[in-house]
Amino acid sequence: MPDIPWSTPSPAAPGGQVLVMASRFETATLAGAVRFLLKTPGIILQIRRAPGAHGAALRARVARRTFLTVSAWQDRDALYRFAGSEPHRSSSRAAAAHMKESAFTFWTVPAAELPVTREEAERRLAEQPRPTG
Repeated sequence: MPDIPWSTPSPAAPGGQVLVMASRFETATLAGAVRFLLKTPGIILQIRRAPGAHGAALRARVARRTFLTVSAWQDRDALYRFAGSEPHRSSSRAAAAHMKESAFTFWTVPAAELPVTREEAERRLAEQPRPTG
């Protein structure tokens, strides 16, 4: 599957601030990566219909078992409503069994700075502490 470029379900209010979330997932196995990938179209469709969603993109590296997401939201409540709704809710719970590692980061930007680049998301995720153990 090719990367999914930034799409804007509903434009943010000019002059406003938006919440950005970036996530990185690494599955433990290639089969887990394929399972993750198969759920992607439904999640993308859900984002495109989600109230308060101002943009999203995905970088999928299935052979490396890694996925990067970046999305922009009206506020944290809009993001949490999306995350707690189907199909994201059950898909994320099922995916947890196949994860080797996951990381999340959140920040705000002026709406005029959308879209957020994947490079910016990767930079911010790299600043997050890695699990030890």
